[in-house]
Amino acid sequence: MSDLPVFPEGFVFGAATASYQIEGAANEDGRGPSIWDVYSHTPGRTDGGDTGDVACDHYHRYPEDVALLRDLGVESYRFSIAWPRIQPTGQGPANQKGLDFYSRLVDELLEAGIEPAATLYHWDLPQALEDKGGWRVRETAERFAEYTAIVAGHLADRVPRWITLNEPWCSAFLGYSVGRHAPGAQEGTPALAAAHHLLVGHGLAVKELRAAGVREVGITLNPDFNVPATDSDADRGAALRADTQHNLVWTDPILAGRYPASDEDTWGELITRQDFRLDGDLDLIAQPLDFLGVNYYRPTLVADAPHREPDASLRTASDNRYVERSWPDVRRNSMNWPVVPETFTQLLTGLKERYGDALPPIHITENGTAEYDEVSADGAVHDADRVTYLQEHLTALRTAMDAGVDVRGYYVWSLLDNFEWALGYAKRFGIVRVDYDTQERTPKDSYHWYRKLIEAHKG
Repeated sequence: MSDLPVFPEGFVFGAATASYQIEGAANEDGRGPSIWDVYSHTPGRTDGGDTGDVACDHYHRYPEDVALLRDLGVESYRFSIAWPRIQPTGQGPANQKGLDFYSRLVDELLEAGIEPAATLYHWDLPQALEDKGGWRVRETAERFAEYTAIVAGHLADRVPRWITLNEPWCSAFLGYSVGRHAPGAQEGTPALAAAHHLLVGHGLAVKELRAAGVREVGITLNPDFNVPATDSDADRGAALRADTQHNLVWTDPILAGRYPASDEDTWGELITRQDFRLDGDLDLIAQPLDFLGVNYYRPTLVADAPHREPDASLRTASDNRYVERSWPDVRRNSMNWPVVPETFTQLLTGLKERYGDALPPIHITENGTAEYDEVSADGAVHDADRVTYLQEHLTALRTAMDAGVDVRGYYVWSLLDNFEWALGYAKRFGIVRVDYDTQERTPKDSYHWYRKLIEAHKG
C-alpha cells in the first residue's frame, strides 16, 4: 500500500448504500408504496422491467451485510431510511415495525464497532405525498420535517451523523424535469419549485435534528465538475448554466444564503414567474451545517446549444441551452462515464475557492465506479479497473486536502451491487458482488484492496 496517500489520524473510512436499492421487502411489515415502487412497476420505465421488490434482500440479511462491513474494517456505514417504512402515507403516526428494523440495524452496527450515518431521504418519497403534489408543493417539505422528528426521536441517541437529503438535484431534475427518475415528470417551473421545496425540507429537517441533539448534521450534494468544451464565450456561458442547474441552485442557498445570480439566464421565464420562494426561506435553508456531503463520479464537458423546445410554455427546467460532449481520450466505465481523477481535486478546491470559510468540513459520501465485473473460474471477481479507479480518486482526494480542503471522511459507493434505479440490475457498483438469484455475497478484489488500505491506517 506504499503507493497510496496517507490520510490524517481521525479520517473516517466508510461504505454507503441506500434503502430502495438494497432492502427489498417492499410489501412487508407495514411499508407503504414509494414513488420508486410505482415508477419501477410502470412498463418501460426501468431496464428489463427491474424493480426493488427484492433487491439485495438486506431487510432480512442485514446481519450478514454488517458482518461484511465489520470484516472490511470501516469505521462508519452510511445507510438511508425509507420514509414509507416509517410513515406509509408520508404523514401520521409512525409504523413501529419500520422503526424497529432501523433500530435493529443500528444496534447491529454498534455491536460491530461501526458508527451509523443515516440519510433521511434517498429518493423514496411515499407515493401518497406524490399524489398530493410531491416536492412541487410546500406541504411535502413540512411532512418531511415531521418524519425527521419521528426518526430522530427514535434513533438520535445512537446515530451521531445525519444527512437530510441525498442528491436533491436528482430528485428535482431527473424526477420532475428529465423524467428519467421517479416520479417521471417532464416539467418546467414545477421542477424548479421541487428544487426549492427540497431545500426548504432540508432546512426544516436541520431544525428538527438540532432539537433532537444529534452530533453532526449535513446534506449530501452531487456537484458536477463542468468544463467548457472550448474557450469561447458561448461555451463558457453554457458551462455556467450547467453549474447553475447542477451546483449553484443548491450550494449558493445552503452555503451563502443567496440565490444564484445566473438564475434568470439559466431558466428565463421559468424562474421569473415563480412564486414558491418565500420571505425567510434563505435563512431557513442556510442554517450552519457540521459537514457537507459530496458525491462525485465523473466530470462533464459542456457546449453551447439552442433550447431543445423553442416554446417556453412547453419547456422543461433542464432545457438550459447546453449539451454534454464526450470527454476525449480517457477510459470510460460501464456507465459510459469518463474516468478523470484529477477533476475530483479540481471540484473540491473549486468549492473552497468559491465559499471560503463558509464551506464546512466535507465528507465524501459517495465515490466509486460501475465496471464490467465477471466471476472468474476461481469464483472471485478480479475488478482491477475498480481498484485503479478507487486508488486514483483517493490520491486526488488527498491532493485536494493538501491544497487546504478540509475533508474528514470517505464512503465508497457501494458496499453491495444493487438496484441502479432506472438502469435496474445491469450496472454493478459494489465492492461486494450480489448474485440476485441466490443472494450470495462475494467480496471482490476491490473489497480486499479497500480493507488493506483501512488496515494500513489503523496499524
